[in-house]
Amino acid sequence: MSTIETLAQKLAIDTLKIQDAIDEDRLYVEVGQVLGAASQSLEEAYLTEVRVRLAERKARDFLNQKIAALQAEAEARHSTTGGGQ
Repeated sequence: MSTIETLAQKLAIDTLKIQDAIDEDRLYVEVGQVLGAASQSLEEAYLTEVRVRLAERKARDFLNQKIAALQAEAEARHSTTGGGQ
């Protein structure tokens, strides 16, 4: 992993932790603007890292909701068929 990738990864992780803690969902954009003024290469790598992590969160939330819905459906079927009694 290159220096830029390593720095971008660490910065993205830290930014998202702080963003979650203060409930400010656009903090990463502000950090990206600061980076852009100093290094476009690091800004691009950082924004990629952040976007990948945010996308993964959305996908995980979607899958967790699907699993919960399927479990609820299975439990409802089970209780209406008198299973387990």
